[in-house]
Amino acid sequence: MFTGLVKQVFQIQDINFQGNNITFCIHANPNFIEEIQIDESIAHDGVCLTVEKLDKNNSCYYVTAIQETLNKTNLQNWKIGNKVNIERSLRLNDLMGGHLVQGHVDTTAKLINIQNQEGSYELFFEYPKEFHKFIIPKGSICVNGVSLTVVKDELGIFSVCIIPYTWEHTNFNQLKLNDLVNIEFDIIGKYLAKWNNQ
Repeated sequence: MFTGLVKQVFQIQDINFQGNNITFCIHANPNFIEEIQIDESIAHDGVCLTVEKLDKNNSCYYVTAIQETLNKTNLQNWKIGNKVNIERSLRLNDLMGGHLVQGHVDTTAKLINIQNQEGSYELFFEYPKEFHKFIIPKGSICVNGVSLTVVKDELGIFSVCIIPYTWEHTNFNQLKLNDLVNIEFDIIGKYLAKWNNQ
């Protein structure tokens, strides 16, 4: 479980294809490598992946995405050198600054517009219309692992506003038009929608 508060942005150092799976080598700072453990769950652009191997000499660790994960996320588009939003899993005594995030991405959305609002940025995303029921204006949504608030909501399009701190300390400042981002809808909304459909 996570909160959608990105603590680090690391870089993809290497990518290896193994059958239908892809293993990523993530270059991190030495302190981070010393703190994490094998089998630990870490959110990468909102995707919960398990640490499989540590390479302390090169300050990197390895995670693998299976076919199901690749189908639901933008990980198949990752390239060496890409920057990735990182969050370690929530501890029971941590502050809940964002909202409850599982690290289980529901779908991807395409960036279709960036509006510079002279102090913040409003980003517009196009997403599959069947997920419209999960988007609530002023409700929470997780985009590339970042807990954000829905600003505008139309069928198939939503927007979020990014404050300067978030813009500078996540990979949002690297996004270009037509890039895909990972979307996880609010878990409470998903449970309510499931319950109402029974």
